[in-house]
Amino acid sequence: MSKTNMEIFETLESEVRSYCRDFPTVFTKAKEHKLWDENGKEYIDFFSGAGALNYGHNDQKMKEKLIEYIMDDGITHSLDKATSAKAEFIEKFNEVILKPRDLDYKMMFPGPTGTNAVESALKLARKVTGRTDIISFTRGFHGMTIGSLSVTGNASKRKGAGVPLNHTVTMPYDQFVDEKDSLDYLERYLEDDGSGVDLPAAMIVETVQGEGGINVARFDWLKRVEEICHRFNILLIVDDIQAGIGRTGTFFSFEKAGIKPDIVCLSKSLSGYGLPFAVALFRPELDVWSPGEHNGTFRGNNHAFVTASAALDYWKDEKFEESIEQKSELTLTFLNEIVEKYPELNGKVKGRGLMVGIECEYGEVADQVTSEAFERGLIMETAGMDGEVFKLFPAVNIDDAALKAGLEIIEESVRAVVKEPVTN
Repeated sequence: MSKTNMEIFETLESEVRSYCRDFPTVFTKAKEHKLWDENGKEYIDFFSGAGALNYGHNDQKMKEKLIEYIMDDGITHSLDKATSAKAEFIEKFNEVILKPRDLDYKMMFPGPTGTNAVESALKLARKVTGRTDIISFTRGFHGMTIGSLSVTGNASKRKGAGVPLNHTVTMPYDQFVDEKDSLDYLERYLEDDGSGVDLPAAMIVETVQGEGGINVARFDWLKRVEEICHRFNILLIVDDIQAGIGRTGTFFSFEKAGIKPDIVCLSKSLSGYGLPFAVALFRPELDVWSPGEHNGTFRGNNHAFVTASAALDYWKDEKFEESIEQKSELTLTFLNEIVEKYPELNGKVKGRGLMVGIECEYGEVADQVTSEAFERGLIMETAGMDGEVFKLFPAVNIDDAALKAGLEIIEESVRAVVKEPVTN
């Protein structure tokens, strides 16, 4: 079998491509925590589709359910028509996820990506409250469409919009300015009629900022955000697109903070299989939509309903969460040891659960570590405004042996960078 000519991508695909530059090989196969390229080289995946593959690649049970559904000529595309696959997911999600957590939410299926869920959340908040502005937080990332970009902090991403991004106010995220409590600042703005900040429709926040550099909001900070929202009758939107579905240890990343957002955005690993799928969850009294007022051609991705329903079986067993906790502790211990053993990194451990990484003093150092790891058979990416964090996103159900093998490659890569500096 002839090998793929990489020039195909260089000459015919847009310059906007990114990950194929970071991982310059042609992948052909994937299973669980592993990927293989055309040369037969095996890679451990600590990237997990940027959080879209929390259960790994081609989960056997999900695959069997999907194949069975396809072979029975099950409905593929249905917009928002009623289908058996959608009914099964709605009922199962309510029984397995929402009820045990005492969460009462309606489910809205917008377009199939995370930014679609965010756009629908922003639109709904404005419709419910009759207000215009949204408060977002520094270094937040919420998607690439105009509304989502308006509440995103990254300057380069915002610049790509090509138009002014209006009707949003950015406030400091937890510990953005030293150790000071940024919420004193936010609350004062809302209290004072002379602040120039109008009462917003909503606040949108990530409990752990992924693209922003694996920044973790403390539970007390999140609890106070909720209290401020309640005080001023502002809707609280939690963007759980990357931090949710087990990535931080629990199904929703906000569970341990003891808060109940008004609106929750989910996507990425919701389908369990890497299929496009998004949902906006909101309190029933917020469901003020008129039929068809917000829609999308691909909001009825039945293949995703099928695999998402199968994925929920993981959450029926309490031991699943316990296993994520155990892997998280193992990984955190490793990262702390790396920072201690290699002071040349000037590293700082960041994150929660299996959404973790090490912030290096310089972005090029983190980039060198990920490049070295790729050469050694491990795939992971960087995060942060300057790519200064190399982040670990292993599958939440990865076995301990594979997890440890990946961690060993990371240490080898760090050692190569700080002990044997790469020179140009």
